[in-house]
Amino acid sequence: MITGSQELIRDINTNLVLESIVNSGPISRASIAKKLGLTKATVSTIVQLLLDKKMILEIGSDETSKGRKPILLSFNQKGGYVISIDLGVERITVLLTDLKGENCYLKQYSNDTSIHVLTLLHNIITETIEKTVPTDHHVVGIAIGIHGVVYQNHVIFTPYYQLSHLDLAKELEQKFAIPVFIENEANLSVIGEKTFCYDYPNIINISVHTGVGLGLYINNTLYTGHDGYAGEFGHTIIVPDGRPCPCGNHGCLEQYVSERALLKEFAISKNLPQIDFDTLVSSYNKHDPDALMILEKFVKYISIGINNILNCFNPDLIVINSSFTIFFPHLIEKIEGALHNRMNQNSVICSSTLQDTAILLGGACICINHFLGINFIHEKNESNEHK
Repeated sequence: MITGSQELIRDINTNLVLESIVNSGPISRASIAKKLGLTKATVSTIVQLLLDKKMILEIGSDETSKGRKPILLSFNQKGGYVISIDLGVERITVLLTDLKGENCYLKQYSNDTSIHVLTLLHNIITETIEKTVPTDHHVVGIAIGIHGVVYQNHVIFTPYYQLSHLDLAKELEQKFAIPVFIENEANLSVIGEKTFCYDYPNIINISVHTGVGLGLYINNTLYTGHDGYAGEFGHTIIVPDGRPCPCGNHGCLEQYVSERALLKEFAISKNLPQIDFDTLVSSYNKHDPDALMILEKFVKYISIGINNILNCFNPDLIVINSSFTIFFPHLIEKIEGALHNRMNQNSVICSSTLQDTAILLGGACICINHFLGINFIHEKNESNEHK
C-alpha cells in the first residue's frame, strides 16, 4: 500500500492513470479503476484533470449490452510534437513525430564542418518546427544523439568531432524555449529497441558506425555508469600496442571493426583516398577478394567483442545496429558460428530492425516520457519472436 502525503499520492495516481490510457487505450474510467485498484471517484477526478490539460480525449462509447455505454478515453497523441536528432560525424538526421513516436517526418542533412554546429542545429530545428501545424502542446522536447560520452545532459568526450566545449542543451533551450535532452547515441538506440521492438529485461545494443558504442539495459533500467562512460565498447583493447585511437589508447576495438576503419582499410587495398559503403557492397556482391576480406575481419573482431560482452553481462538479447549486418544479414549466422562460449548459449543475437531510426526513436521516447511524466511507453513488442 502506498503511503505518504496527499500530493505525492495524487501525483503517483495521476501518472498511473495517464500511463494506463497511453498504453492500454482506448479505455473507460471503470476499466482504469478496476485495473489500478482505485476508486471510481478518484479516477474520475484525475481524468477530468487530464482532460482539462488536453493530455487525453474522450472519443466515444464502448460497445456493451448492459446499462449506459461507458465513454472511452484515448491519449491525445496528436496534441504535440517531439524532435529527435542524430548528430553524426558526417550526417545530421532529424525526426519529427507525434507524442507516440508515430506520424513521422524524416530529413537528413550534411554535417558541414565549415558551419558552426550550433548554427546548423538552429537552422535544422527551425526548419523542422516550420513543418508543424498548431496543436495543444506544440513541440514538447528536443533530443540530440551524440556519438561520444554524455553525462548529465553535457557532452564529455567526442573522438571524431569537437563538441565537449559546447553546452548544447543550454544554448538550444535559450533559443527555442523547449526542453533539450543530450544523450549518447548507443543509449538512445537501446531505448528505441527496448520500446518499439524487444521487451527483454536485459538488452545490449551494439552500434557500429563511425565508432562502436554500447547501449545497456540491465534489469529494465538504462545503465550509464558512474559518470557516463559505461558502454564505451569501442575503446576496449583487443590488440595490445595496436593502432592508435583518439581516446589515447592503442588497439581499441573500433580501430578494427567500425565502418570508418574498415572502409579506410578497403580504400587502401584499392589504392584510393576514400571509398563509400555502397562501393563495398557492390564489390562484395561481385566476390571481390578485398571486399570479402573486409567482411571476414568484421565478423572476426565483432565476434571477439561479443564474446567479451557475453561473459561480462550475460544478456537476454544482443542487437547489432550496423550497415554490415543490415546489408549482409547472413553475417549474423557467421558471428554466431564464431562464438564458442559454452557459458552463454542462450543469449539471442540479432540485427536491428529499426536500423538508422533506432537513435531517433530512442530520442523521441526520452522527450515523450519526460513530457508525460511516465516511465515507459509500452509498444507492441516482439519479445518472444527470437526465443
